[in-house]
Amino acid sequence: MYFETPESPRIFKSDFLDFFTRVHWATVPALFVPISLAGIAISVEYAGVSLPMTLLWFAIGFVCWTLAEYWLHRELFHWTPPGKIGETFHFFVHGVHHQWPADKFRLVMPPWVNLSLLFLIVGPITLFLAPHWGWGWLAGFVMGYMHYDTTHYWIHHAKFQSTYFKRLKAHHMNHHHNPKPRKYGVSFTFWDHVFGTNE
Repeated sequence: MYFETPESPRIFKSDFLDFFTRVHWATVPALFVPISLAGIAISVEYAGVSLPMTLLWFAIGFVCWTLAEYWLHRELFHWTPPGKIGETFHFFVHGVHHQWPADKFRLVMPPWVNLSLLFLIVGPITLFLAPHWGWGWLAGFVMGYMHYDTTHYWIHHAKFQSTYFKRLKAHHMNHHHNPKPRKYGVSFTFWDHVFGTNE
């Protein structure tokens, strides 16, 4: 169980509520890799989409996630609506991470948030619009999300030998420590170059 520490300070007075603000990073792949693999299996076995076509839609879904990651980080996570309620909204959505970036239990999204969004919004809309190839697309989108969340954790807590990951970490640390909002890509920097937020 994960309770408050100097690196992971309390947000709520209630132990019960505060507990649900923390999650171990491995929870994300434990939940989302099987969901993604199930999407591929359903696409091939039940929706009748060939494996090569399913994998093509998987790749498209993964790329779509990278764009969603960029825009969510840029437009939603760094949006502060007016008033006290707006400040509170921003704090819980993303401000907590910028206030305590070394908090290893608040670097990935809690399951009650990401699973709710998947099963209540993203999944139903995808499968309503595209009941056949949507399974492959959804599997890729989910895997993209898993890659983003785990990459974000390791950027903050791993010591990389790879030049690529050292650059990715420097990119994200610049986002954290630069007074000018920029560099919103976390698992990839591509969209920052496309939309002019890399410098």
